[in-house]
Amino acid sequence: MKRLGLFGILTIAIGFVACGDDGSSASVDDVSSSSWIAANSSSSVSAPLSSSRDGVESSSSQFLSSAGTSAMSSDTASTAAPDTTKITYTLKRFDGPLANPHKGFTVPTGGAWVFVPEFEYGPYGSLNNKAWDLVTYGSGHQRWSKLNPAKDVYDWTELDKLLDALSEHDMGYALRVLPYSPSYIKSDDTPEEEYDWTPPFVYESGAKKITATLQGKGYHASVPVWDDSIYLQAAKDFAKALAQKYDGDPRIEYIDIRPFGEWGEWHASHLDGSEMPSDSIKMDMLDYYASVFKKTLLVLPSSGAGDVYTHALKLGIAKRDDGFIGTPGRPDSLVRAYEANLPTIAENIAGYTTMLNYTDVIPGGYLKWTPQRWVDAITTAHLTYYVLDQDSDCGYNFYKDNKALADSMSKVIGYNFTVTQAELTTVATNADTTSTLNITVKNTGVAPCFFDIYLVAEFVDSTGAAIAQLGKTIRIPKGTFKDGASQDFSFSGAASSGTKIALSLYESEEAFKSGKNPTVRFDNDGLLENKKLLLKE
Repeated sequence: MKRLGLFGILTIAIGFVACGDDGSSASVDDVSSSSWIAANSSSSVSAPLSSSRDGVESSSSQFLSSAGTSAMSSDTASTAAPDTTKITYTLKRFDGPLANPHKGFTVPTGGAWVFVPEFEYGPYGSLNNKAWDLVTYGSGHQRWSKLNPAKDVYDWTELDKLLDALSEHDMGYALRVLPYSPSYIKSDDTPEEEYDWTPPFVYESGAKKITATLQGKGYHASVPVWDDSIYLQAAKDFAKALAQKYDGDPRIEYIDIRPFGEWGEWHASHLDGSEMPSDSIKMDMLDYYASVFKKTLLVLPSSGAGDVYTHALKLGIAKRDDGFIGTPGRPDSLVRAYEANLPTIAENIAGYTTMLNYTDVIPGGYLKWTPQRWVDAITTAHLTYYVLDQDSDCGYNFYKDNKALADSMSKVIGYNFTVTQAELTTVATNADTTSTLNITVKNTGVAPCFFDIYLVAEFVDSTGAAIAQLGKTIRIPKGTFKDGASQDFSFSGAASSGTKIALSLYESEEAFKSGKNPTVRFDNDGLLENKKLLLKE
């Protein structure tokens, strides 16, 4: 009897092992192998994954030990084999452009009027400008003199209207406050307030200004003395007020530090007679901005270079460049910021239609826009943010000519999360039923994700409505999910009556707990209207 009982037990145990030995897997169709994607690397932020075979062998061993101490009895029937089922999901890439927050493309958004139907290039305009399908944030400049009309007086009214309008369309705003713009110098008689946007009270307080000559035109214009102590203090006072108002405001994507030079770009290239302050003064201004802005991303403009650039990176200040495509080597200048684990930001040297007429004569001219140069600029600089087009047509002509290319690059610029493998294992015993979802996610973009992200798995019904959360929420700290890297995640918990699984990416755990829809989308087929990813068997 003991021999027959042991033989029967061994037969059952072998059957358990065979049942759990399923080596099937699924992967995303045609995951990009383009030159801009780095070689795969893999790390896990969850507990080590255990196979179903390990669990079965443990159960069998325990059963055999029990059988060796006594003859079979009616109690043996209660030690039933666990019922193991496994679902392997089919995964494909999302077909179409994919806009996600805190990365991607922008167009000039000068005011809330961009969103009214009367603006033909806007998202509701008569031209049906589909470039807005790619736009993830607005950008533009504000005049210092308008925001700060008098000492200790600030007017945020119009800016707030713009921020609210963008927020209603799930967009943030990249803010540039300019002290000066030579673009508006049209003659020797141009009123100063049309191009000098430093508030008049700064000069009334004693700040000096000089007369410079606009290159190529010969026009004379007044220019602030950029290292004047009164001017510098006024610039810091404004930075403090700006931080008190907007630091940490979710409507602000990032803020350029622009107190110096033409367009605030830290140069005076077109104004003979105007000179930039010393590097020590520039670095002191960076220190001050970093001291008052504790939450919002700060950005060093184009001509912040050399030791000033190095100092900015040490302070966690990101870098932008406004000379893309037209000037050789500009994308390479941003690699230092990428290597410092900071976002990189760019704008072309001119509007798209203007650059199409460039002659490629270097030096003395500029490189024309070509599709290959555009792709190379994004990938070489590991761009997180890029101005789609800076002309007043808001990217309309660019997107009309380059829709397929632009759509594809919306998945390359910045981060881009693709689920490459997913498998659900459910084990039922007399005591309970447990489900474990194991997934692999790859960042197929060219930059890390520069904000904390929260990964959630849920059982859902046929409509995608949540029934129960599977396992715990997983936090992925900002800057840790590198471009080209793959990570494995595991969710385990009590099984649910629902058999469908949805994955979600949130910008905060509070957003998930409060029942809000996720804000970040996976690059996979199966996206629901609420931006959750429904895994398909």
